Amino acid sequence: MTRFLISFDDGAMTFPEEELPDVAEAAHAVVREAESAGAWVFGGGLHSREEVSVVAVDGTVTHGAESKAYIGGFSVVDVPSREEALEWAAKLAVACRCAQEVREFVPDPRSPGAPG
Repeated sequence: MTRFLISFDDGAMTFPEEELPDVAEAAHAVVREAESAGAWVFGGGLHSREEVSVVAVDGTVTHGAESKAYIGGFSVVDVPSREEALEWAAKLAVACRCAQEVREFVPDPRSPGAPG
């Protein structure tokens, strides 16, 4: 099995705020389906980029967004193939009403919980 990160950018969800409960329920339905299929590892939405804190190598902490893209939400799935990860991403794209990016994790056999 291989782990994939499925994510979308902060600000990608551009539907009217009153539709959020329906979008949340649709997303939770996909999560429940992924859990039942044994593919779900972890995921969730993130607070806005205004609440970002960046810790530099020297320990300096900067609060607030910089001028770059931030992840708005993510899912981690553990599936046999990239094609299956893309299928989950397609379901999440429909549920969340925004495009999803799919990236494979670099395997690290020394990592706790690593597949293999």
